Amino acid sequence: MNKENDPKSQQINIELGEKEAEGIYSNLAIITHSMGEFIIDFTRVVPGVPKARVHSRIITTPQHAKMLMKALQDNIEKYESRFGEIKIEGQLSPQFGFINTPNKEKIN
Repeated sequence: MNKENDPKSQQINIELGEKEAEGIYSNLAIITHSMGEFIIDFTRVVPGVPKARVHSRIITTPQHAKMLMKALQDNIEKYESRFGEIKIEGQLSPQFGFINTPNKEKIN
């Protein structure tokens, strides 16, 4: 394989806009999937507010969802080796965290 076709040698210039650089805080993600897509809705639940709005929706392929999972796992391991274990006991409630929904054959 020559260097031009080597994916590790290719660079991608990524532009980060001012609005996107601010980021969006999310403490709840709702994950659904069909045979060909994974959908992750990021929302924010605030105590005393009965309604939550989706702030961002990511639609991706199953392959990219798995690559994201592996990249997150790798980064969590690096984080924990530097800062210590991330503890989640006692912090989970039915209102906060990640929610897996039943498989959907058709995504609206």
